[in-house]
Amino acid sequence: MLACEEVDHRAAGRPHAVAGGAQLFVRPVGPPLHRADDNENRYRYGFVRTILAVGTAVLLCAGCGGASAGSSGVIASFYPLAWAADGVGVHAKNLTPPGAEPHDIELTPGEVADIQRADVVLYLSHGFQPAVEKALQGAHGKEVDALAGVRLHGNDPHVWLDPVRFALVVRRIGTALGHARRGDELARRVLALDDEYRRGLASCRRREFVTSHAAFGYLAERYRLQQIPITGVDPESEPSARALRRLAGLIERKHIHTVFFERLVSPRLAQTLARESGAHTAVLDPIESAPQGETYMTLMHDNLGALRKALECR
Repeated sequence: MLACEEVDHRAAGRPHAVAGGAQLFVRPVGPPLHRADDNENRYRYGFVRTILAVGTAVLLCAGCGGASAGSSGVIASFYPLAWAADGVGVHAKNLTPPGAEPHDIELTPGEVADIQRADVVLYLSHGFQPAVEKALQGAHGKEVDALAGVRLHGNDPHVWLDPVRFALVVRRIGTALGHARRGDELARRVLALDDEYRRGLASCRRREFVTSHAAFGYLAERYRLQQIPITGVDPESEPSARALRRLAGLIERKHIHTVFFERLVSPRLAQTLARESGAHTAVLDPIESAPQGETYMTLMHDNLGALRKALECR
């Protein structure tokens, strides 16, 4: 941080150097004063020069200090974490653009620099976004791993799809950002989803659902469902033709009528599987981003409606 230069006001009517090369001029104002009033004149001129010099120094130094100078505030690695930060009243820059698959984001040099000088970085560990975890190695601010303290299944990071687990994440983010009370309030809103899911999925004709990738394991466990994924936790993995045929046979035997796909990856595999098994397709959103006009809460409600229809719930 560069120190502001001291403003020199030792002689009236003469320019003096200040920060950035600016010149400060102080000239007498008003009619000439008589020699008999020299002492009073010197006092008046000195007072005016002092006021002008102090005011100029304040203006010049306005950008010289502050703990957050040069920082990038709060950064969230992807949408649910940015949503939680915004929900407690703190704007967070979302590193994952709308419509992008967060698992595979590549960071620009500017985004890496933003992470490393940010005051707070909200992220998920366990290899969810390797580029973000690599950039964090040079970070100087607070690093908040949203998965810390949450019971996980192996390396599956999709805890935000289970309202109970995500409420823990929301509270952690609220506390980390200095808004614990707001975090508690937002967590209660998230937990209200748990009540809706429990009631909505309590009485269904079937308990199995087919998804394009294994993002819904925590949700399935919470509400006594069985997730049948086409691919694993990584949505870019490709099953073999033999695995697809075996899965199509399973869908037929269990009389599953819906194969779910998601917005951010190609629906090709889901469409192929549905065609071979006589099922149809529908969207079940892993909420890794949000389309314009949608939020985490609205997308969770949409998912509940899609599941109730596919599982033939009463």
